[in-house]
Parts: sequence; structure tokens; C-alpha cells
Amino acid sequence: MQNVKVIIWGLGAMGGGVADMLLKKKGIDIVGVAGRGKKIGTSMYDYIKTEKGDREDVLIQAAEDVIKPGAADIVILCTDSFTKNAFPRMKFILEQGINCITSAEEMAYPAAQSPELAAELDKIAKENGVTLLGTGINPGHIMDLLVLVMTGCLTDVEEITSRRVNSLSPFGPVVMEEQGIGISVEEFKERKANNTMSGHVGFAESVGMIAEGLGLKVSEFSQDMNPITTDVDRKSPYGFAAAGSCAGVAMTAEAVLDNGMKVHMDHPQQIEPEQVGINTGDYVIIKGTPNVNMVNSPEIEGGLGTIAMCANMIPQVINAEPGLATMIDLPIPRCLMGDVRDRINPDKKIVK
Repeated sequence: MQNVKVIIWGLGAMGGGVADMLLKKKGIDIVGVAGRGKKIGTSMYDYIKTEKGDREDVLIQAAEDVIKPGAADIVILCTDSFTKNAFPRMKFILEQGINCITSAEEMAYPAAQSPELAAELDKIAKENGVTLLGTGINPGHIMDLLVLVMTGCLTDVEEITSRRVNSLSPFGPVVMEEQGIGISVEEFKERKANNTMSGHVGFAESVGMIAEGLGLKVSEFSQDMNPITTDVDRKSPYGFAAAGSCAGVAMTAEAVLDNGMKVHMDHPQQIEPEQVGINTGDYVIIKGTPNVNMVNSPEIEGGLGTIAMCANMIPQVINAEPGLATMIDLPIPRCLMGDVRDRINPDKKIVK
């Protein structure tokens, strides 16, 4: 069997990380990278941690020049957070007859906020005989799939709390700006009022996935955000929060499912939390029979987790039936070890 062939669209922190991971795996080749602007015509190896060595070079090209019918088995799309923004790119990929995994947060469960676009993507994927999946560490795993996995050992579920306490310190300048690191509380409130404060993207998607996984529907949903202020100066590699300013965002969501069950989402994220005695971690707390109180501390680092999820789901997506899938539709994620080709269903057509 030929090696699995992958194209990466968007060679930023996530796409570059996927490239570094895949270059260490057996039975899989990166055959193209789609980009734009000054990156066109330059080497993939100029933007990732892995050195080229004696590998064949991979030049960055415009999407329409590299993503063509028969060019690859799958495209990893790492360019957007929102379904609406990513839609034209996903549509283009699917219409070339190529499977796609995207790190866009809303695509983890697009029916939650964009049901019409989700239906259209499902139709396009099926018409072209390919599969589309949105995934990442959160949403896609920690605050939704992991919750559902833990309900599998319960006879009934009464109430769910999903909590992720994480550090923003590893992230770059764009995230520092989006999360309001270093701004005043007054500016935070202004941004919140005019909907320019990003906060966490994915609560509606996580709740929707949990509900469907349990055979229920979402009856009520609301979310909120508040500033995390700091009493001391905090400095991360790309951010600084002076005492009295905002060091992060505390995101919460409340949902009621159609059987009356309550779902609570709690996600405080900030720079240098350990500096003020806050330990990061991932928590699944379920009231049921029996109760669940799962703790993983420190947190699973978000960037590495998302990179791994996008790469590790490649065989599951290639093997899947055509259409739009979510993480509850496919076999569980697990690390790509051994020869990736051994994970591909022999009945599936691999690009020659």
C-alpha cells in the first residue's frame, strides 16, 4: 500500500505542529502545503521545527495549485475558528474529492450554531464521497468527548460539570490580544458589550455534542465571560499583565437538556496562573450512579493537544463513511504509532 498522503492548509502554530508530528510517523507523507502571501514559493521547513535534512522539499503553494483531485488522501485545515469563515475552504476541499480535518472550533459540532451550513457541508461531502471532521483538544476532546466517555460507566446521569483550568502563557501575541491580556477592567467590559472579546470558542458545540451523545437535546443555553484581574505583575513569553489589569478570561456556560438535566461549563484561562497559586487541570464531575470525579492536573496543553487530535484522527476519517462527522461518530482517538498504513481499511482507496 502507498503511504497516506496529506496536504496541510495553514502553516501557523497548529498546522506547523501537525507537520512536525507527521514527519516523525511511518507510512504517511506530507505532499503539499497551502498558504498565501509571502510564504508562496518558500519551503515548508522554513516555518516548522523539523529540519529538512535529506527529505524532499515541500514548497508552499496557493490552495488552488496544490489541492486538486487525486492530490492527497486528506487535507488538514488550520486557518479559522468559525464555521462561517471556514466554509468556503472546506467546500473547496470536499469538491476536489479529498477528505478533510479542520481545527476550527465551531466545526467540532457545527449544528449547534450553524445547522444550515452543517447540512450543506454534509451534502457536499456525501456527493463527493469524502468525510469532514472538526476536532481539537477543546472542543473535540476534553470538555465533551471525555465527558461522554466517562458517562459510559454510569447507569444514569443527573448533572454534569465540565471544567478546564488552563494557562494561556504558551500562546502568541494574537491570543494575548484576543483574550485581553493586560487591558483594564473597563476596556474588558467595553469589548464584552460590543462582542469583540473572543474568550473561549466552543461551549455551544461541546454542550451540543454531549446532548446528542446522551440521546437528548439542548433546551436552554447561555454563556458569560468575566475578567480575571491580577494583584501582581504577570509576564509570559508574549503577554504582560500589570497589577490591577486583566490576566485572563473566566468563561462559563449553563445548559438545560430536554429531560431537565443541567450541564455546567467552567473554563478560566489566564497567563501564569501558577504565579498566584492556581493549578491548571481538566475536570469531569458527574452526578449519577455512580458519581464521577475525574481530575487531570496539570492540564493537557492546548496547542499540543489540538495538534495531536488533528493528526491522530487521520485514519478514522479516511476509513469513515462519507459525510460530515463529529467525534461521537468515529472510533475513539488514539496516538498514531507503528505504520499508519496498517490503520487504513484495505477497502479504502488510497491515492497512488
